[in-house]
Amino acid sequence: MIGDHHQLPPVIKNMAFQKYSNMEQSLFTRFVRVGVPTVDLDAQGRARASLCNLYNWRYKNLGNLPHVQLLPEFRTANAGFLYDFQLINVEDFNGVGESEPNPYFYQLTSCMSLRAAIALAKTYNLSSTWEILEYFCAVTRYSKKGQNTFLSFSNAYWKHRWSKMREVDLIRGQVQQLISLPMWMALQPNRLEQELKKTPKLKKFWNLIKKNDAKMDEESRMQAYRERRFLSQLIQKFISVLKSIPVSGPISMDKVHYCERFIELMLDLEALLPTRRWFNTVLDDSHLVVHCYLSSLAKREKEGHLFCQLLDMLKFYTGFEINDQTGNALTENEMTTIHYDRITSLQRAAFAHFPELYDFALSNVAAVDTRDALVKLFGPLSSNVLHQVASYLCLLPPLAEGQDTSHEKEFLLELLVSRHERRISQIQQLNQMPLYPTEKIIWDENIVPTEYYSGEGCLALPKLNLQFLTLHDYLLRNFNLFRLESTYEIRQDIEDSVSRMKPWLSEYGGVVFGGWARMAQPIVSFTVVEVAKPNIGENWPMRVRADVTINLNVRDNIKDEWEGLRKHDVCFLITVRPMQPYGTKFDRRQPFVEQTGLVYVRGCEIQGMLDEKGRVIEEGPEPKPRLKGDCRTYRVFLDPNQYQQDMTNTIQNGAEDVYETFNIIMRRKPKENNFKALLETIRNLMNTDCVVPDWLHDIILGYGDPSSAHYSKMPNQIATLDFNDTFLSIDHLKASFPGYNVKVTVDNPDLHVPPFRITFPMKGGKGTKRKEDGSEENPEEAKTLIVEPHVIPNRGPYPYNQPKRNTIQFTHTQIEAIRAGMQPGLTMVVGPPGTGKTDVAVQIISNLYHNFPEQRTLIVTHSNQALNQLFEKIMALDIDERHLLRLGHGEEELETEKDFSRYGRVNYVLARRLELLREVGRLQESLGVPGDVSYTCETAGHFFLYQVMSRWEEYISKVKVKGGKSPDVADVSSFFPFHQYFANAPQPVFKGKSYEEDMEIAEGCFRHIKKIFTQLEEFRAFELLRSGLDRSKYLLVKEAKIIAMTCTHAALKRRDLVELGFKYDNILMEESAQILEIETFIPLLLQNPQDGFSRLKRWIMIGDHHQLPPVIKNMAFQKYSNMEQSLFTRFVRVGVPTVDLDAQGRARASLCNLYNWRYKNLGNLPHVQLLPEFRTANAGFLYDFQLINVEDFNGVGESEPNPYFYQNLGEAEYVVAVFMYMCLLGYPADRISILTTYNGQKHLIRDVINQRCGNNPLIGRPNKVTTVDRFQGQQNDYILLSLVRTKAVGHLRDVRRLVVAMSRARLGLYIFARVSLFQNCFELTPAFSQLTARPLHLHIVPTECFPTARQNGERPAHQIHVIKNMPQMANFVYNMYMHMIQSTRHHQQYLLPPPAMIEEPEPTQTGETEVEGEGQGMQEDAAEGSEVVEEVMKEGELNVDEMDEHRKMPEHPGRDSDSGDSEPENDIEK
Repeated sequence: MIGDHHQLPPVIKNMAFQKYSNMEQSLFTRFVRVGVPTVDLDAQGRARASLCNLYNWRYKNLGNLPHVQLLPEFRTANAGFLYDFQLINVEDFNGVGESEPNPYFYQLTSCMSLRAAIALAKTYNLSSTWEILEYFCAVTRYSKKGQNTFLSFSNAYWKHRWSKMREVDLIRGQVQQLISLPMWMALQPNRLEQELKKTPKLKKFWNLIKKNDAKMDEESRMQAYRERRFLSQLIQKFISVLKSIPVSGPISMDKVHYCERFIELMLDLEALLPTRRWFNTVLDDSHLVVHCYLSSLAKREKEGHLFCQLLDMLKFYTGFEINDQTGNALTENEMTTIHYDRITSLQRAAFAHFPELYDFALSNVAAVDTRDALVKLFGPLSSNVLHQVASYLCLLPPLAEGQDTSHEKEFLLELLVSRHERRISQIQQLNQMPLYPTEKIIWDENIVPTEYYSGEGCLALPKLNLQFLTLHDYLLRNFNLFRLESTYEIRQDIEDSVSRMKPWLSEYGGVVFGGWARMAQPIVSFTVVEVAKPNIGENWPMRVRADVTINLNVRDNIKDEWEGLRKHDVCFLITVRPMQPYGTKFDRRQPFVEQTGLVYVRGCEIQGMLDEKGRVIEEGPEPKPRLKGDCRTYRVFLDPNQYQQDMTNTIQNGAEDVYETFNIIMRRKPKENNFKALLETIRNLMNTDCVVPDWLHDIILGYGDPSSAHYSKMPNQIATLDFNDTFLSIDHLKASFPGYNVKVTVDNPDLHVPPFRITFPMKGGKGTKRKEDGSEENPEEAKTLIVEPHVIPNRGPYPYNQPKRNTIQFTHTQIEAIRAGMQPGLTMVVGPPGTGKTDVAVQIISNLYHNFPEQRTLIVTHSNQALNQLFEKIMALDIDERHLLRLGHGEEELETEKDFSRYGRVNYVLARRLELLREVGRLQESLGVPGDVSYTCETAGHFFLYQVMSRWEEYISKVKVKGGKSPDVADVSSFFPFHQYFANAPQPVFKGKSYEEDMEIAEGCFRHIKKIFTQLEEFRAFELLRSGLDRSKYLLVKEAKIIAMTCTHAALKRRDLVELGFKYDNILMEESAQILEIETFIPLLLQNPQDGFSRLKRWIMIGDHHQLPPVIKNMAFQKYSNMEQSLFTRFVRVGVPTVDLDAQGRARASLCNLYNWRYKNLGNLPHVQLLPEFRTANAGFLYDFQLINVEDFNGVGESEPNPYFYQNLGEAEYVVAVFMYMCLLGYPADRISILTTYNGQKHLIRDVINQRCGNNPLIGRPNKVTTVDRFQGQQNDYILLSLVRTKAVGHLRDVRRLVVAMSRARLGLYIFARVSLFQNCFELTPAFSQLTARPLHLHIVPTECFPTARQNGERPAHQIHVIKNMPQMANFVYNMYMHMIQSTRHHQQYLLPPPAMIEEPEPTQTGETEVEGEGQGMQEDAAEGSEVVEEVMKEGELNVDEMDEHRKMPEHPGRDSDSGDSEPENDIEK
């Protein structure tokens, strides 16, 4: 019998028979109830795991078959829906919920939910996406809530559609039906004719559309017309809703939200070229913007605030500087021409048809194109005349004879004025914008939402989509978002500092500060000292400077920080006027501005501190003078644009002078304070012609063929490449090109040794390669590689002359990445954790350096640490260090004594010059040439030309082969002129075996000499340039071939680099997926174009978009504006081809399984299975990874002392106890890192370590205690991970964070978490299903020392202990430590065999002991302690006296006042 008694029983219509007589009980159900044994199937394969969770609680252990996690149909989202299941609340419709026309015949009518609309639409055979939308609109027409529901859905739908339009063909086809040329059917006839005349080719397409329409049957034609007019009708419906909102009185917020959502929808349509191309004309024809500006909602200050902000954005995009048809950006001249054409067409219409406008018609354009002039000229006209003027311009349909207009005069006047008034250009608007945020922006929730942003409702923020209109649009959106994200961080700093200062109202009405802040000080005096005249053509001052005096009566270290403010550091000037009396407690839950009485915020930039004579103390190598007293005065630069706006407001409106009110100055941490420099860089970019390579332009904007920049489609791809030391052998080469035939040019197998030059079959851009005679190449030739082994010319007789060689056996995908990186074009490498991204990057750099010695490569990374890792590997390859340069801070962290900074390289060059000149002197002496030729690079050059070259040419003439005469081997050595110079080389220099070998040695010796003089010629400029600054600039611009910097440094120093004439040909970006989009783009433009074109030839981006994105602190910018999307991720989504590295060599294969499901075919390198460290078990642990369940400690799980500052004491103590346990077993502390997902827990764990073991030499501190986000890009052998949360999953729900967390460990990963919470999270299922397959209590083997001989997966010979909770583990470690110390003190001379091993019977190998009490199993621990301490004593790490010093063990959390054995604990504390 097969069935399911948890589903519906047999149908019994009569309720009495069904319930009273139990007639609905089946025999199957009765057998189950009686207790007949059943076989319960426990794995379903029908539904997504998330859907299964809705009913699997009703069954015993119902799980999912593997294909539910793996098949694409289950992993893919439901197109058009945000969730894969959802409960939709349905309110009463017209005051009615359910109805019952007949008994038990229940019905429910309401504002249609989406699913109801789709279900009903399908009953009417509405198949297309838009038919469903249209039906949904129809059924919600009469309900206010319905209209808002529709708009909310519609906007979410469109937003999802736009983001997916580029990615899904089906969606693109559906959207194209709605927003394409046929939608112009909604235009009025005159306007349609006018638009078709502007672009003649459209007329042909329009006629074709009409022909196709004529062939349709009536029903199809009407359906097509409905689709084409849908958006136009939607706009008209919106206008009717907008007009129904009153100017004052009560207002329906549903209508307001509807209007806001609608404007957001219009914005999304306008901000993408594929939709804007046709829609912008329809929007303009509807005059939506004019209707909105004249609406009552726009006049309501409170309710209409967000609406007006969105409307300003819409107005900006409707007039954006772009040609809608071609997509080309319009220059300022072209925009001026369009403006003049509009005015002159209006003047012609006025002259021909309206005598009352003759004055206007005959005036010059500049006299009549301002708003005031147009209102003055057109204001006196009647409504009918204004309508006629508009109809002549095809803005409104013409009036019939004798008919009056239906439009109000205000609307008609605004329509004409707004269309013809002069607009300030976007660049001018940008240049007049202050870069520092003010109080109006900082606390505007619509622009800078708080951290509590829920994701509901729209915001007046730009969005970073897949596509952008122009480069200007791209830069502008990034500029605005970066400015606002910086503003959010500034707001946090201001709120923190000002609240710490506790501003209160004094008894006399002034301000008194009851607290203090490290980052803020009260201002003693503030004076504006200079307002410079404006530059020509500008209306704001060129420079505004002020003096700020503060009293630094604070601790010395804080005083040093304030005195250490450097030039260009940004500070903020704040005015507070508190209304709360002295002593009022500050409440963080209440609005900040009202509590503190904050009035003004203005930014400033430090010029320097003033000395006692009032002069700015310049920065330099000399120490700063020590000033007397505590008063310090700083000269600061104010923002000229902001100053001009404030002064205008003061003069025109009588407002108070802001600059006489400041009473607080606040500084910020230097690392977080570079926003102004970055904003200036972006603004400078927008003021210059941004020249990106032609092959990149469309891809950056998101248009065209995404693979067009791949090397296979580049017209200048290179056929033959020298792979230098990439391959270790010919077999390695063959394995690296599967599917290719390898043809070696040399037949002798002994000569098949690297390095190799490879000639690849060349494919044309689109078709099959053709030979020169025009015939097509056969497929076999297209898969053949011509390999030419070659010998690197001898570089000299010294051991250091031998080139450094690569030792890594790259996989075939790594080789493909290296090959792509050497070719011109865009190369994108997706590198999962441990797949050798850095090794690939370094090999690409090395190969470019050797293949194209005249080219320069720029390396850009996200962090200094990644840059240093890259640099350390570059130094290990065959690259001359004089060509390496590292810019920015962080080079001091390089694990080398060499200094690769600018001045470090200058010093290297000068020292190297002296060294080479000494070599020239030695050579001169060996040749017996008189004089001082080694004085300068110039004299050395003459010496080489006239003395060295002449001797070498004479030597060559003597030893070269003459006629058919065989050469004499002895002549090569006997005639060699430099024997004495090479006397210090390994002897003999010449082997005397063959003429060819000895001649190669002789030529190598000459190459060595020639290289000396070549370098001296390069260093000659350093003799002529005297200052260190000039020398460093020359080094950067001319000498260095490989220049490395962080993305932040590139953004901050762009102007300086461009002014220096910095040039480069290739860019390699590491950690690309972690870099902000704008910080990825700026490095492309660190050089001026050559003849109007960029000289950039290659762009290599290496990253992993499955790991964490750039850090964006504000949730609204992160999610709503999509600011966390890196350029790398956008390129992947757009469809740019990638090389996916597919073999990892970092972690055990079992650990790799926890995250490899996120990648395509990620496997393991052979050494992961073979090396002993991967095959050996983790000493003291039964498993190599384990998820350990942590229950509440003292009734508390997670806690939140401050908002989003999550902590979990139980997990923190458990993690530290396991760390101490590992150290006691002998694990080196520096091979263990502790990670957590929250900053609060990080600080708590550090506190626990400080208390428990931080100063104990037997235990020590872990390598790092940090967050998962901070540890991205790093690794360690053993990771202890705390997930903290017990109430909600939190941000670990982001799969990218999970991937990072799971992939940091090489050998062991131990995760501490509330299992019941995380195992039910759908997003985490692939990893947690593997973690929960193992026991959820920690299994340890405490009698096993590190390192162990046990193989991974092998059952230990020692007894296994099961730890059930944190107090138990803490007790266990505590007693283990105490026994260890006591055993050591008892046996000071030598250690006897542990008595526990004699007294206790030998445990069975498979036995597992649960440690229930404190004393249980302690004898085994004593034995273990003795063994560990004996190991330590043997190694000399700790003597007995030192142990005696550190006997004291902090009280552990497992005990409390109720513990039965608390006395020993008190003794220890004493």
